[in-house]
Amino acid sequence: MVSKNQKKLIKSLYQKKYRKQHGLFVAEGKKVIQELLQAKLELHALFTTEDEIFEVNDQKKYLISHEELKQISFLTTPQVALAVFFIPEVRQIDLEGIVLVLDDVRDPGNLGTIIRLCDWFGVKELVCSSQTVDCYNPKVVQATMGSITRVNIVYQDIEAFLLQQKPTIPVYGTFMEGDNIYEASLPKKGVIVMGNEANGISTPIEEIVDKRITIPQFGLGQKTESLNVATATAIVLSEFKRKIS
Repeated sequence: MVSKNQKKLIKSLYQKKYRKQHGLFVAEGKKVIQELLQAKLELHALFTTEDEIFEVNDQKKYLISHEELKQISFLTTPQVALAVFFIPEVRQIDLEGIVLVLDDVRDPGNLGTIIRLCDWFGVKELVCSSQTVDCYNPKVVQATMGSITRVNIVYQDIEAFLLQQKPTIPVYGTFMEGDNIYEASLPKKGVIVMGNEANGISTPIEEIVDKRITIPQFGLGQKTESLNVATATAIVLSEFKRKIS
């Protein structure tokens, strides 16, 4: 059974300020929860309709009905279980490889996909501007499919961060006009900046960028104004990794 206080807490975690206040976030679905448990994230509470599929402390596990799960779920179609985890401590940024920087990415689905792409391409460091959507937003957590446990995600002033790296580490930025990424020389160690869905990279960050790169358009119609930021990130990371492999 889910108590009134538990329902109130879970529902509050949809909002960033309460996630920060309680130091907790919500994950849903068997696969995502199993990934978080295997990564040794500290569990606060688990609510499930199937008792046998999770091996956790019984004091933290609550067997509930499907109707109760629907009452606390953020999903249109609840998926067997919902868990509340403690937000892990942020690790120091490792600058030895490729570091991806997000300048004000707002869509939860985009951020979730980008985190999965970082995991897929072995990019372990993701630095986000303070205005980028919170990585512990339930929609983001769901979209990462567990990859959030394998990428170090740090929120900070990205202008200060980028200035701190210069001139020792090259800073690449994605623009509509720049060097063709398929022809450019790309380093093993560097910073890649991806911009906001509507406005791209902001002016203060643009001024810091050393190398402007672009993904050329091959279509003849020329009606597509730009690529989705997650799609562009996939192409950029693939090309960086291809040239250093």
